[in-house]
Amino acid sequence: MLNIIANFIAIILSFWMPPLDAVYASGPWRGAEACLGANHLPANAERLAVSKPAPDVAAKSAAVLSDDGHLWLNIKEDKRRQPIASITKLMTALVFLDHNPGWEKSYTIKREDLVDGGKVNLFLGETILVKDLFNATLVASDNGATLALARSTNLSDSEFVAAMNDKAHSLGLMQTEFSDPIGLNNDNLSNVKDVARLGQIAFDRADIAAAVALSDYSFTTAQGQLKNLESTDWLLAGNVGEIEALGGKTGYTEQAGYCFVGRFRDSQGRSVIVAVLDAGTKNDRFRQARLLATWSFTYCQW
Repeated sequence: MLNIIANFIAIILSFWMPPLDAVYASGPWRGAEACLGANHLPANAERLAVSKPAPDVAAKSAAVLSDDGHLWLNIKEDKRRQPIASITKLMTALVFLDHNPGWEKSYTIKREDLVDGGKVNLFLGETILVKDLFNATLVASDNGATLALARSTNLSDSEFVAAMNDKAHSLGLMQTEFSDPIGLNNDNLSNVKDVARLGQIAFDRADIAAAVALSDYSFTTAQGQLKNLESTDWLLAGNVGEIEALGGKTGYTEQAGYCFVGRFRDSQGRSVIVAVLDAGTKNDRFRQARLLATWSFTYCQW
């Protein structure tokens, strides 16, 4: 009898519950409609005689999302889930902002904040303002700064990760889960559509947008040590022409490959979010992301 009732409920629910993908979709898939055919060319591209499909980038998965979150201009292998490495830090920043203890609060680096992986900028016993930890996290993708930033909230490590997962679900990122706040754990998983949405949501926060737009960042510890940090986003140093890279977040582990999610804007003021996962090489992720952004502005109308 219980099995009959359960089956009946499942049948009823199937009639009114939307597919999982529809529950958290940022908008309809209209890539082919919006980007192919002369009728969909932007006004400044009417000179182009033929339409052109999206470039076949080498990244294992890729997506282009209009910046209002309503239109997918291109998607490649969106069902594929993989580790996202330091792109994780965008969610860490969002959760931190929900628990910010104060930008001017000081934090002293502890032994447990020191981890292998990436360039080490902060050392045991150095005292740093929370605002500098935040910028070191997003500009230089500093792992120690990220752990310190999370711990500055007074949440335990497990509480902070739980808050990351809760926030992911509340934002509709149903293919995303986290096991640590820095991205070294390959159990930090997502797909390219969720990564693009995460980028859009994070870059819409003024504090995050300002940080990821910095090509470098300098600060002085309480002990008087000057720190000069360079961004891991190489596109910020190469803004030329009509397309501007507004900032993004990189990620890399051996299993994740070279990853990137960033925001681009054209001369008309339109902007897109581009995500590429497992793109091949460090430079390839930037080249492929810019290539997809250029294609979107040239061949898509929205």
